[in-house]
Amino acid sequence: MFTVDLVVVGLGYVGLPLAHRACAAGLRVAGIDTDARVIAGLSAGRSHIQDAPDIGQMLAAGFTAATEFTTVSTADTVVICVPTGLVDGEPDLRAVIAAGRRVAEHLRPGTLVVLESTSYPGTTEEVLLPLLESTGLVAGVDFNLAYSPERIDPGNGEHALENTPKVVSGLTPLCAKRCEAFYEELVDSVVVAAGLREAETAKLLENSYRLVNIALVNELAVLCERLEVDVWDVLRCAATKPFGFQPFSPGPGVGGHCIPVDPRYLANRARAEGLPCSMITAAQEVNAGMPAYVVRRARDILARDGRVSGARVLLLGVTYKPDVGDVRQTPATGIVRQLRNLGILVGYHDPYVSGFLVDGEPVPAESDVDKGVRRADLVILLQDHRTLDLPGIARHAHTVLDTRGRMEGENVERL
Repeated sequence: MFTVDLVVVGLGYVGLPLAHRACAAGLRVAGIDTDARVIAGLSAGRSHIQDAPDIGQMLAAGFTAATEFTTVSTADTVVICVPTGLVDGEPDLRAVIAAGRRVAEHLRPGTLVVLESTSYPGTTEEVLLPLLESTGLVAGVDFNLAYSPERIDPGNGEHALENTPKVVSGLTPLCAKRCEAFYEELVDSVVVAAGLREAETAKLLENSYRLVNIALVNELAVLCERLEVDVWDVLRCAATKPFGFQPFSPGPGVGGHCIPVDPRYLANRARAEGLPCSMITAAQEVNAGMPAYVVRRARDILARDGRVSGARVLLLGVTYKPDVGDVRQTPATGIVRQLRNLGILVGYHDPYVSGFLVDGEPVPAESDVDKGVRRADLVILLQDHRTLDLPGIARHAHTVLDTRGRMEGENVERL
């Protein structure tokens, strides 16, 4: 029987880089995704994500992709990288459950099954384990079960999968040992957690830490404006302390999958245990209020010039982070919605986004950034993509609201 070293379930922002790295390491890799368009694109050598690995290189190494799960029966290791999100603010594990059921249909003795999808502490044991053991196989005896949180950071040119330490864990010590051995083939450093729940919680802590600290500097930015204090100089000065301080920057809000979503998994689990998670809740409220704060600042600037309704505003960068094309949970959505409610004409320029919808209505795209900047009554910098000529924009814009602290000039106001 033809066998593969690895089957990756879910070929998105996490699964595809993992499959690519495994191919580069010399493993025989197969991928599974329920989206037929994704499979068709990959089979033709095209990637559907930014930071796209060389799909042609993967295919040359023997990579195959399919919507069916039959390759699971031939795999030494199966890694589940399906998305987890929220439905009405509650954890949505439908993709994990569906993947677990399909993997179980083809699971054979001796396989290592690893969950990489982010979720609350206990997910691997309480959700995935019963699905896999419904086959009659026993985890830790007939097959190995492990959890290893993903740490993919799109757009990060310094830290890739292979040079980012990988946290691993297992249902049993032997499961953890096998998981450790697998990832040692792919990454430079492997860290073994005490157990599955410790590894699951570590992932949530990482992003909750970012959520809380971003909220702290966002709240500080609002206060500093009221006090007529330059928050960016405050941060510059504080960052010179060589111990006890790590700098975070304020901005128009948080976006993407990790920061707006992952901490809610921790808070949800805490509430299920009857415990408060007040710091995470407060941080979410602060960050959720930043788009409205940006709009208030924009309205005040336009009002000083005598025109709000009918004014033209150009947004620079509508992705959730710089130098990526991902608009998931982007704060630009709320900013567009609220500017429109004020009767403001909103357009955008973003070299990574060819079309941007808010409430089903397209936001006009300005391909010629110089023309758009000169025509706008106000330019709002939301994401400081490296491709943007920020000094040139500052020179030609009527007025700029810089939410990233990157621009200078008499016509520039910083967040």
